[in-house]
Amino acid sequence: MIKGIIFDLDNTLMDFMKMKGRAIDAAISAMIDAGLQISKQEAQSKIDAIYKEKGIEFQKVFDFLLEEVLKDVDYKVLAAGIVAYRKAREAELTPYPHVYPTLIQLSKMGLKLGILSDAPSKEAWLRLAYLNFHHIFDAIVTFDETGERKPSPVPFKAILKKLDVAPEESLMVGDWAERDIVGASNVGMKTAFAKYGDTFDTKEHSADYELNDISELVSIVKEINKL
Repeated sequence: MIKGIIFDLDNTLMDFMKMKGRAIDAAISAMIDAGLQISKQEAQSKIDAIYKEKGIEFQKVFDFLLEEVLKDVDYKVLAAGIVAYRKAREAELTPYPHVYPTLIQLSKMGLKLGILSDAPSKEAWLRLAYLNFHHIFDAIVTFDETGERKPSPVPFKAILKKLDVAPEESLMVGDWAERDIVGASNVGMKTAFAKYGDTFDTKEHSADYELNDISELVSIVKEINKL
């Protein structure tokens, strides 16, 4: 019987890569308009390199860009980039289709709902608040709380403890097979691969279920719980 469902956040509840791409594009344009002498293509290339080295959640990417290009941080340019990024991010922070009604229905079915994210706590909570999801979930575990990323068993065990459900009573939903699905399977959880959010063109995922739409979770739970 399923008593709890744990969701990855980025590319499972919302299109993170689309949001990130458009926010970065807006920031680059704003910094160039503010006086940064660089082409959009070169700026994008340098930002991609910084993210590759520091991780996609790195919070000082524009500072590093300006230090590389200008050998200093021009705060006029930096401020323009940050404001443009935040405005674009807010505009693009929308859930995938059917996410909100699915979460509400699962909650009404008496299931405990959790979030397990490799994002920093502040960024994860900001995204949830923008999406108006911060009141829906019973428990959230982020990278800051455990210091370990999926597929390490540590964060999975942490969210299960917070929800007070056993691994065999839980279902992990995620878009990253090597992290979400493998990590959850290794601790005994059932798994559902969010194909609708897959950005890796995953061919094999070994999950118990494959979701083309998040709403399919409702029928899966009903089948398992014989409702």
